[in-house]
Amino acid sequence: MIVDGQLLRFRVANHRSLRDEQELSFIADGDGDARLVHPDGLDEAVLPVCAIYGANASGKTNVIDALAFMRSAVAYSQRMWEPIGGVPRRSFALGVDAHTPSTFVAEMMIEGARYEYGFAVDDEVVREEWLRAWPNGRKQEWFSRDEQTFEIGRSLHGENKVIEALVRPNSLFLSAAAQNNHEQLTPIFQWFAARLNPLTLSVDRVFSSSVPQWWGQFAAPTADDDGARSARERARELLAAADLGIEDFQVVEADRAVPEASADGSEEPVSSRRRRGYRLSFAHRTSVEPRWLDLRDESTGTRALVGLLPTLLPLLAEGGLLAIDEFNSLHPMLALALVQIFQDPARNPRGAQLLFNTHESSLLGNLLTDPAPLRRDQVWLTEKDRDGATHLYPLTDYTPRTNENLQRGYLQGRYGAVPFLGVFGAEGAVREST
Repeated sequence: MIVDGQLLRFRVANHRSLRDEQELSFIADGDGDARLVHPDGLDEAVLPVCAIYGANASGKTNVIDALAFMRSAVAYSQRMWEPIGGVPRRSFALGVDAHTPSTFVAEMMIEGARYEYGFAVDDEVVREEWLRAWPNGRKQEWFSRDEQTFEIGRSLHGENKVIEALVRPNSLFLSAAAQNNHEQLTPIFQWFAARLNPLTLSVDRVFSSSVPQWWGQFAAPTADDDGARSARERARELLAAADLGIEDFQVVEADRAVPEASADGSEEPVSSRRRRGYRLSFAHRTSVEPRWLDLRDESTGTRALVGLLPTLLPLLAEGGLLAIDEFNSLHPMLALALVQIFQDPARNPRGAQLLFNTHESSLLGNLLTDPAPLRRDQVWLTEKDRDGATHLYPLTDYTPRTNENLQRGYLQGRYGAVPFLGVFGAEGAVREST
């Protein structure tokens, strides 16, 4: 099976607390580890998992938010951004000139070739945009842009002049090309739109509109389809691997009443209509016979995982990146199970990747597994300086000893990225903690 769709590096500048350019890299420090991914067309090994640690409000979330903004700009700028609405960026608010552009750059592997795509935007327009490719290891400049001046390389074929005329000052060339079915650029667009998945892990996510629809494939009559049977088996395996005590699940259609307001605008509904929905329940092991629980009666950890599966399972089947904010919503053993799935080539044959931010230090030590679940080059740290700007740096900058306990070192502040705590005095004043 082809290993494809990996993020290699991501750079961002002037996005929320990320004032200066920061880089996150999935390139492995060395080789020889069975957990590493080896994409076709790349000499270097790639990490399947990276974790971001840091104090509250240190900027961990903003790294994933920057990925989410880049994805949104590619997917929607041409089709959904208002033509005269400017660019909905969120720049660094503490001391940076309003005209300073925000920059986003991603390097990724797609169909055996390495690509670098990036753009710079201010509040009003796209200032720069470019795409470079390395098919067969040789660099090609596919296109570059300086505001509304475009330079198209000889290697980029298609109706490029037609697309140039359609690109607005506040939309991306890549976004416009995909809307016009540009054959050569569509795989790059699809990587951002379908294979890059930034999300916030929340127990409420399971009740959003898209999640029940995915589970609906297991309700009759579609439950007998080959695709649904295969997806059901993968879902059962993952739920079992998470050690939640779940043996099986069932999905049934369950219409619900949706109130309709009266014609005069009064608050009292005068009628209701029926909307098709789905009801999920899960069978739990007991000493006698399985006990079925409705989804709403499940633990927060189970509900968080159920909300994640509609994104996770297609990703494992097709490859791509899952970037999770608030990984702390999961129990440490469940978090470990997800990390192990991504680092197991048998369960992750396409080399899908996981990026998350967390405070869960147990993943750094060997209390859960020996060796520790995460390699040193998989750990990234965030810390804010006196100006409120976030600095993102790898744990390997500190070159910890081979036998050093990373969990203890992190909690003791040897690598930075921990909160500076104060203690309250008798009258409520904060004193520095030593």
